Amino acid sequence: MTAKGSPAVLAGDAAEAVRVLNHATLPGSGGLVFPADAYDVTGQLAGRVVIVGGEHAGDPAAVLAAVTANMDAAVASARRLHQALDAAQNKLTWAAAATPGE
Repeated sequence: MTAKGSPAVLAGDAAEAVRVLNHATLPGSGGLVFPADAYDVTGQLAGRVVIVGGEHAGDPAAVLAAVTANMDAAVASARRLHQALDAAQNKLTWAAAATPGE
């Protein structure tokens, strides 16, 4: 594949693509619904992204593994939260507003 345009134009295009990707992955955007979505996105970037610092410097695969583990933990926590809220709601099944004199 041959890139068309000057380096400045290509850099501008890349910056715009990153901006759009950032917005597509914001909470509530619908872009990352499941952990596998994050895995797919980061997998597409893994060969093109350099990790310049932090505990996984120079190792995009380690970052991907850590992000996947964190997303899995978040999903498990969300499931527990859902179960707890569902249980709380079930306890209120027969609750009603009291009428005066009762």
